[in-house]
Amino acid sequence: MNGFFKSFVLLHYPFRVFFWLTGIYGVVIVLAWMGYLFGGIPMAVSWSPLHWHSHEMLFGLVTPAIAGFMMTAMCNWTGAPPLRNGGLLALASLWVAGRIAMWLSGVLPILVIAIIDGLFLYVLAFYVLRVLLKYGNKRNLVLGAILLVLGLANTLMHTGFVTGAMNWLIKGQLLALNLIAFMMVVIGGRIIPLFTTNWFRREGLANGPSSFPLLEKITLLSTALLIPAEFSGVAWPIGGLALIAAVANGLRCFFWKGWHTGSEPLLWILHLGYFWIAIALLLKGLATFNLVASGAWLHAMGTGAMGTLILGFMTRVALGHTGRAMQLPDFAVVIYWCITLSASARVLAALQWVDYRWGLTIAAIAWTAAFALFAGLYWSIFTGPRVDGLPG
Repeated sequence: MNGFFKSFVLLHYPFRVFFWLTGIYGVVIVLAWMGYLFGGIPMAVSWSPLHWHSHEMLFGLVTPAIAGFMMTAMCNWTGAPPLRNGGLLALASLWVAGRIAMWLSGVLPILVIAIIDGLFLYVLAFYVLRVLLKYGNKRNLVLGAILLVLGLANTLMHTGFVTGAMNWLIKGQLLALNLIAFMMVVIGGRIIPLFTTNWFRREGLANGPSSFPLLEKITLLSTALLIPAEFSGVAWPIGGLALIAAVANGLRCFFWKGWHTGSEPLLWILHLGYFWIAIALLLKGLATFNLVASGAWLHAMGTGAMGTLILGFMTRVALGHTGRAMQLPDFAVVIYWCITLSASARVLAALQWVDYRWGLTIAAIAWTAAFALFAGLYWSIFTGPRVDGLPG
């Protein structure tokens, strides 16, 4: 058994298997959805197809990317050894089991589906919190707590489906969206200006990213307060907070000076992904006051911010943690062009500024191309040893 795991490099570090699974599922989920919408292909699910699609984009696609990033990053934060081999296989299998359960939701008992699909996030949160507490890393406990509440959001969606109370399903969906947005704001705020500052120094450029304590507090607080405000159901605090958070996140991103990084794709994609958060929050605020279509902010946050940052972080982390130079593989920049086209087309279609069918088709093709290219171009990276000979 040890010999098997030694040769199976995909299980040597969490980012390897979870990032690759994210790439593959990014292709599968959108092809299935487009087949249902435009191809007349039936879906053997007991959920409403729209809510099933929403659930799988949030809890099927985003969670393995979070798992791969967080379990890899916390090894740096704590000095703890990574989960690997049998333990990593077991955790990845929980995610796979959840996907199988959701795809067979028209066949399996609904309570069984809820239990199987719910396990992954709770087990992941328990593991992350246990490692952080063991190594005394209190600063990042908030991220472990977010995972735990994200598991609760998934449970709320299942509760809504099991009981027929659609309000709980919607609350679970919105809770997940706001939690993931807050996680992106926290992690992005730590990593993007750091990477940008280092790049400025290497390029010999002065006046790098700036940070202002008051702006940081307003950004984090307004984004965090959207989580409880959503449960109030009252328009003005939700819309008001969303607009404040949009301006704060937009200014934060502006002061990071990402426009200087146009020659470095691995960096400008992170700035672009973060800017999508500000756009999504702006649309959310406007939609709350019925000024734009309500679905626009969902796709700006999902396809724009989440899709772009997931691909941006995965393409970067995979290089750094396999000992490679920070340089994209040949043709990999097309991944970034495709996800940007996908996000733009999907939001424009949601705003009804372009033909809906054409906008959705372009968005789906570009999204599928982005994730397929990632899974294909990075396969040899995920399954090959580190180029510097170190473990990982």
